[in-house]
Amino acid sequence: MTGSVRDALRLGCAAIGFTIYPGSAHAREMYEQIRALGEEAKRAGLAVVIWSYPRGSSMSKEGETAIDVVAYAAHIAAELGAHIIKVKLPSAYIEQEEARKAYIKAAVPIDTLTSRVRHVVQSAFNGSRIVIFSGGAKKDNDEVVFDEARAIRDGGGFGSIIGRNSFQRPKEHALRFLETIMKIYAGEMK
Repeated sequence: MTGSVRDALRLGCAAIGFTIYPGSAHAREMYEQIRALGEEAKRAGLAVVIWSYPRGSSMSKEGETAIDVVAYAAHIAAELGAHIIKVKLPSAYIEQEEARKAYIKAAVPIDTLTSRVRHVVQSAFNGSRIVIFSGGAKKDNDEVVFDEARAIRDGGGFGSIIGRNSFQRPKEHALRFLETIMKIYAGEMK
């Protein structure tokens, strides 16, 4: 923890932010910390933002972005009181065998990024929380990022964090790139 609710208020912040790592050996401690901070922040009129990034020794690297794991990470953040939740974009991979059976039985669509985003958003109290997605590592192909933005928009997500994909481009290119992203999210561009 690098600050307090009092610090956030003193600085004129509108929210507090906290990162949790579901699946880590320290997850329970993190949950207790954000639950207490979140309650204090809400009493002070601040929003709560939770970055929920699954990881841990019992999880494969591929599992960190598995649809079942990312959806549950969003759900955990919602249960911990987040108003805004940030997760990684989910892959079609399913980490847990019991989850695979449940997804098949319920016929949960996960074949496209749009359907996976929709499922993650639904996992956060049926879409009553703001869910944004990590942009990940820099991608050299602009169209890949634009396609991700379309999938997030069409799946009901509220946007993406694309710092590396913006700031690691030459300024003029980055400005055109950001303008396109904004138009996609605004529905002005297909």
